[in-house]
Amino acid sequence: MQRPIFNRVNRVKIRVFREKDRAEVIALWRASGLAVAQNDPSEDIDRKLKVNPELFLVYDLSGQIIGTVMGGYEGHRGWVNYLAVHESHQGNGYGKQLMIAVEQLLKEKGCPKVNLQVRESNRQAIAFYNALGYGDDRVIGLGKRF
Repeated sequence: MQRPIFNRVNRVKIRVFREKDRAEVIALWRASGLAVAQNDPSEDIDRKLKVNPELFLVYDLSGQIIGTVMGGYEGHRGWVNYLAVHESHQGNGYGKQLMIAVEQLLKEKGCPKVNLQVRESNRQAIAFYNALGYGDDRVIGLGKRF
């Protein structure tokens, strides 16, 4: 992301992840339930920084990281991972703003469609994404761990 999204009134900006953000981002992911046993969040950050690091965004509110989103694009489809907003800031539109920002960056890369995965049990996240225009593609997600 070449230019951060910045609002001088609230001292808010959406910007690209910086190494100094690592501990705060991992703490946010843990508090949000996104850091699960099979995924080491620090390793996930290291991997992300090797591929499309400009699609790893943080929401900086007066120097505090209150949100994150990790986008990816391999030339066919875009992906969104690690969308998180600090619990005390949920419901204020920050998640929507992060999604708009990452979607815009994906569009600029020529991405025609964005995919994301949500655990079936996470009804709150499903409702959030539905409100943003995302729908069930009626596909089964398969995976293989290495």
